[in-house]
This record gives sequence, C-alpha cells and structure tokens, in this order.
Amino acid sequence: MTALETSPLPDAQTRSQGIALRRGLAMLGMTLVVPGSAQLAGGNERLGRFAFRTWQVLIALAVLFAILLLTFRSFAIGLYANPITLQLLRWATLVLGFGWALLFVNAWRIANPPALSPRGRIVIPGIAFVMALVVAFGSWTLAGAFDAQSRLFGNVFTGGGKAETSHGRYNVLLLGGDAGADREGLRPDTMIVASIDADTGRTVLFSLPRNLQWAPFPDSSPLKKLYPNGYWCKDQSCLLNAVYTLATNHKDLYPGVKNPGVQATKEVIGNILGLDINYWALVDLKGFQALIDAVGGIDLDVARKVPIGGGTDLTTGKKYPIKGYIGPGKDLHLDGYHALWFARSREGSTDYERMSRQKCVLNAMVKQLNPVTVITKFQEIAKAGEEIVATDLPTSQIGTMLDLAQKGKSLPLSSVSFAPPLILPVKPDFAKIRQVVSQKIAASEAAGDKPADKPTSAAPNGTTSASPKPSSSSTAVKTQTDDLDDVCKVS
Repeated sequence: MTALETSPLPDAQTRSQGIALRRGLAMLGMTLVVPGSAQLAGGNERLGRFAFRTWQVLIALAVLFAILLLTFRSFAIGLYANPITLQLLRWATLVLGFGWALLFVNAWRIANPPALSPRGRIVIPGIAFVMALVVAFGSWTLAGAFDAQSRLFGNVFTGGGKAETSHGRYNVLLLGGDAGADREGLRPDTMIVASIDADTGRTVLFSLPRNLQWAPFPDSSPLKKLYPNGYWCKDQSCLLNAVYTLATNHKDLYPGVKNPGVQATKEVIGNILGLDINYWALVDLKGFQALIDAVGGIDLDVARKVPIGGGTDLTTGKKYPIKGYIGPGKDLHLDGYHALWFARSREGSTDYERMSRQKCVLNAMVKQLNPVTVITKFQEIAKAGEEIVATDLPTSQIGTMLDLAQKGKSLPLSSVSFAPPLILPVKPDFAKIRQVVSQKIAASEAAGDKPADKPTSAAPNGTTSASPKPSSSSTAVKTQTDDLDDVCKVS
C-alpha cells in the first residue's frame, strides 16, 4: 500500500480534532456569554438548567433595580446602601463567581478532551483556566468593594437624625476639626450649616466663627441651666467651638446620647440661626485630606499665596516655620494636603478669611465631584469616608441627599459668614443673625423665579474689591454672596 493510499486517515483525524477544538472554544464562549448554555448543549442538562435559570434571575433583578433607579431613585439608592443588602451582595458575588468559574471547567470537560489534538489539549484547558481565573478574581474584587461599602455605610451613616423637613428644607450641620482617637477636648474649627431646599436642591451656607461668644442654649438644652444667659466666661474662653468640650465634660447631662459634644453644638447653633437642624456630620481633618486625594484633587483659584505651616502653639508658645506657599494662581490643582492647608492656614490671615476659604473648598467639591469619579474611585472614597468621625444621616436618606446635591450642582451656592462687619463675635446680635438667615433663605427660594444679581467679585481668601479684579492686599471679608463662585475665583 502506497503513502498516497494511507493519507486519508490522518486527514480524517485532523478534521475530527479540528471539530473538537472548535466545539471546545464554542463551549467556553457560550459559558462566558450565557452561563449554563454550554451544559444544555453538551448534555449536562440538569446543571445547565440550574445555571441558566440563575442567570435569568440575575438579569431580572438587574432590570428591576434599573427600573427602581429610574422611577424611585431615592428608594433604590437607600435600599442598595443598606449594610445588610451590601453584605448579601458580597456573599452572593463570591458564590456566583465561584460557580461561574466551575462552569468553565465543566465546559472544558464536556468538550471531550481525548478527541483534541495534543496542541488542543493545551489550548482549551489553558483558555478555560484563564477565564475561570478572571471570573474568580473579578468576583473577589467586586465582593471586596461591596464589603468596603457595607463598612462605610454601617460605620459612618449611623442614623438618628430628623428626616422630616422644616419649612420645606433640610438643614445639615457640618463640623470639622482635628479629631483623634480620644475625643476629649475636641474643638471644631469649622462650623457651617447647609440649608437645602427639599425640592430644588438650592442651597445656602451659613458659617459661624469659632470665637463667637454669648451663644444662647435653647430651653430644651441641659446646658441652659449652667449658662442661662448664654455661654460666656469672664476670661472670654467660652467660645462657640468650646461647646463641644463643655458637653463632653458634662456627659451626665446627656444620658443615652452617643456624642454629647455634637448634640450640644447642634442645639446651640440651631438656636443661634433659628433653624431646626436635621442632620450633622463631624469630619476629622485627616479624613478630609484623604477624601480630597480619593477624588483626585480639586481645582481652585488662589488670589494670594497661602502659607503652609506657621503659627504659634498657644499652650507652649512654640513657633512653627512656614514650609511653603499655595498659589497665587488661577485654576490651581490641589491634592488633599494642599487643599487642607488652603482651608485651615492661619498664618497672616484672620479666622474670617479661613471661613471663606473653607467654603470655597466645599464649593469646589460640590461642583467638581461627579458620579463617574465616585464609581471609579469608590474604594478610595470608602476608605477615606471611614475617617469621618460620625454623621447621623441614615442610609435610607442617602439617595435623597444625592438627588438634591445633583439638582443643586448647577445652581449658584449662596453664602453668609457671620463675621465682622456683619456680626461682632464678642457681642453678637442674635436677632440680626436670625433675621439675615430668614432673609437669605427667602431670597434663595425666590431666586428660582428670576436671575440673581451678580455680587461684587471676591477672592478665594475672602477678600473683596470694588473692581472686578480682586485686590490681593485687601483684608475685608465679604460676609454675603448670592453665588459663592464669585468669591472663589480670580478675575
């Protein structure tokens, strides 16, 4: 028998091996696109039906959630943000990912490995192994993200605030200070109330100076008995930011209250402004720095250079050197470290200038943070978020607040700083403060019906000038503006 007569046998074998190779690749592709379909086609119908039905249920749940997100956005986000939901998603992701990886191994088995060529016996299991590994790694990573979110929402958004609006508005107290593991003696340097329209998201920021005296406690406050005429001491040490420490040192007056310092501060600030505070958030400055880094930094205009470092320790008298400067410049990109120093620097400026700079940082975060950033950098944001000391905003209200933030993002951010010359911290006119708050809120609500007049230009350091271009040497503080962008830009 000649070689020509024996050649058809190898050709038939080669064709058979080619068919087996294509079948194996098809099985793996089917498993990738529709888990369970390879098993249904390959004869393992029981496993195939289970996997396929599971896949159908997952698609149905995803579609249902998408519908909820479009029709009942706040409810959908609140449901997702619940720590229990996130833990269920975490374990479901791990189990489903492991099961999907096993389907690739099974698809390789039903592809009939003995029928493959020697090369095919390497290619098919190699591809199956890589696909299984990718799926397993992806599910492990996604499960880790769900776990991080669960910890964030569970540890930070503890609840306890008031969900009912007051005159159609949410009033949120924002406190910032150097907070360590021991909260004794904490004095928040940043005290801002964001009053948010519950329908439009239009917001007014009210900031109070840390050195405000004679702060009146409401009748409902236990500290009213200690200071019936307002928080004042002969040595003038009874400042607004010391209320936190005062209440912490009198925990017995707040039985059952987890954070007496914040509760007392919330009571007195609400009474000063004449507002019913819904929620509060206390932020450690280190957490603030990490949060700015997590979102990739912020862009700010800096009218004049702001020192990094400097100042004197009031206890020891030690002077700290200036390590550098921020700015001046337009549209500067600041990381967390530099944004923090821009907000907190005291050297060569007043507390009132710091108040303006702090609001400029908040304004930049509100305007520049976008959903894509949140999604792509959530792990970093979640880690930074755990540096937030606490907030009494419940997870069920996160969706509502996000909706309002999105609505208000394109609207001017109105602002009032209760600083000189508007208010004298040594002897504040509380009736005037409440009057300004009422007028500013009314003007903000009316602004939706007509364009607001453009206020005088001002610099990020809180200075103002009569001309469009701010003066870097001026030290006067602009206490009111209808658009914070005008205070936080360089013309």
